[in-house]
Amino acid sequence: MKKNSDLLGTASISSLLVKQAVPASIGILVMSLNMIVDTIFVGRWIGPLAISAITVVLPVTFFIAAIGLAVGIGGSSVLSRALGAGNDEKALKVFGNQTTLTFLTSGLLAVIGLVFQDYAIDFFGADDSFRDLALTYYRIVMYGIVMLAMCMMGNSVIRAEGKPKFAMYAMMLPALGNIGMDYVLINMLGYGMEGAAWATFISYGICFSFILWFFIFKSELRLNLKSFILDSKIVKEISGLSSVTLARQGVIAVLTILLNNVLIDVGDAIDVASYGIISRVLMFALFPVIGVNQGFMPIAGYNFGAKKYSRVREAINKSILYSGILALFIFAGIMIFAEEFVSIFISNKGGQEAGTLADSAELLRRTPNALRLVFAATPVIVIQLIGGSYFQSIGRVIPALLLSLTKQGFFLIPLILILPNYFGVFGVWISFPIADVLSTTVTGYCLNKAVKKDLVES
Repeated sequence: MKKNSDLLGTASISSLLVKQAVPASIGILVMSLNMIVDTIFVGRWIGPLAISAITVVLPVTFFIAAIGLAVGIGGSSVLSRALGAGNDEKALKVFGNQTTLTFLTSGLLAVIGLVFQDYAIDFFGADDSFRDLALTYYRIVMYGIVMLAMCMMGNSVIRAEGKPKFAMYAMMLPALGNIGMDYVLINMLGYGMEGAAWATFISYGICFSFILWFFIFKSELRLNLKSFILDSKIVKEISGLSSVTLARQGVIAVLTILLNNVLIDVGDAIDVASYGIISRVLMFALFPVIGVNQGFMPIAGYNFGAKKYSRVREAINKSILYSGILALFIFAGIMIFAEEFVSIFISNKGGQEAGTLADSAELLRRTPNALRLVFAATPVIVIQLIGGSYFQSIGRVIPALLLSLTKQGFFLIPLILILPNYFGVFGVWISFPIADVLSTTVTGYCLNKAVKKDLVES
């Protein structure tokens, strides 16, 4: 019987990229609303300090969710190559082990995070002006973080099966649910930060319910109890590739903690709120580029497993071309409409306290130029994204790991530690495009060298 995943090795690369990337892009777009809507609603209905509160909570929730994403992407690289090689038994075992690893690891971290919540909030950069708001949001969201980790893992497996539309639905449904619950709980019922947190919790439950339904009724991977028993060989293979994504996401979490603390040190809570807005716009604006990147990975992994190297080369070239065009449009939009993007998050209407209105005005004054600086090197980042994903999709752990750390770990974190000492808050924002250019240069060199060496038809 011809399986859906077989098309990854036979259909045209362009059509596959469209089929994989468009649903992934739409799903990422709507999923990004799951985070951006909280920020918009609390910014407009509670105030800028509420944005600061959500921003300092982000690193820990982001990192635990990254456990699921890492196990999902790393394991799905193994799974895609197993499907490409016709080894369905291994694919089944890989998925079962992914599920067990994600549940155990994220569950343990969630418990630790709740036990030490007071220390965590202080460590992540909260100051007295918004600490209570941050703690309220953190505590409730952590109750549901295991569901989010399981969703992130399952979503990658769905794409590896060649069913990107279902992966898109898994991201769309909770985001739409979050929008509705935010409106009801914050605006209609006036629950403030508790309302925003419970809306996020409910969205995790919606996503988890859909993922569970898919694997019970729609998946090609029919799990049995034996599949969930950890196999040391498979765990090692999954862990090796998962470490790439986990290291990248972990460094992002560390970077966010560092940014929050540096911004409080050289600036104030309004600058933390500025970064909160910028980070959401980054996620939102880059959704089509990230979608192409995610669509590229199962195509490259499957065809590399099937030894169809010319198709892998074509996938690399077309992914860089398509995402590069999209990145140029994103760059132009941010440069022209920065003020409009920022104003979405801020209310300047009456009825708020004078201090809140003053904070909103100051936030609108500072953030647009900071946003332009952070996006200044957007057109070149596509090489960095596709290059890193290529090594991960074909199972090359070490280069994938090193390249994944290049921007945030090797360049951005050192720059943020150095430049603000001389340029203040401006030094934080200018660090982003410098790191983008440097990391793209390194990744482009490594990718070009690897393609010439590895992708030669026998």
